[in-house]
Amino acid sequence: MAAYDAICFDLDRTLCESTQDPDALLESAFASVGCDPFCAPADLRDAIPSLPTAESDREFYEHLFTAVAERAGRDPAVAPALAEAYLEAYDPTAVRFRPGAETVLEYARQRAGVGLITNGGRETQTQKLRTLGIEDAFDVRVFTEPSAGIYPKPNAEPFECALSALETAPDAAIHVGDSLHADVAGANAMGLDSAWIVGDGRPDEHQPTYELSSLEGLEAIL
Repeated sequence: MAAYDAICFDLDRTLCESTQDPDALLESAFASVGCDPFCAPADLRDAIPSLPTAESDREFYEHLFTAVAERAGRDPAVAPALAEAYLEAYDPTAVRFRPGAETVLEYARQRAGVGLITNGGRETQTQKLRTLGIEDAFDVRVFTEPSAGIYPKPNAEPFECALSALETAPDAAIHVGDSLHADVAGANAMGLDSAWIVGDGRPDEHQPTYELSSLEGLEAIL
């Protein structure tokens, strides 16, 4: 008997990872605008939890580069140009499965309803799903769509939308992701179990139900 009626997954850095070198991608953006680098990929990730909600990928990266520029004591006026240069170099189709992801996704599909809850826009994230061949692998897909009232995790709306479509109560579901702030905190607040695929940072006030070094360990939970 399956442990859960519904299993929800994050996408980026959970089921898939970019094949583009993050340092080279960022360096190319700085070079394109003729600006000395003032941050690293880790600085971008650290700034994400504090960003305001964006309506588009362009606005998200403008917020992101504004935040890291201010933290570095640099002029945030460079943020729009950096966002444009970064997106010019960024290829959403340059993705591959994380180790064990394809196998565990199929295992989950055989045992329960399966949802995707991603803090990305529909157009960009669908390109990644198509590249991986899993566009139709989920019973429900929830993207960040502020105009439709779907705000990014850890907000409740993405989880509520997924659980409603899956017709599952929170205490019968689990959410799998790499972000303590978005995935674990959001799931915990909604009453779902959470499986944290260990990445950057350590659990602090956001304690996952399960802590996994890789996706290979997820089958034992499900």
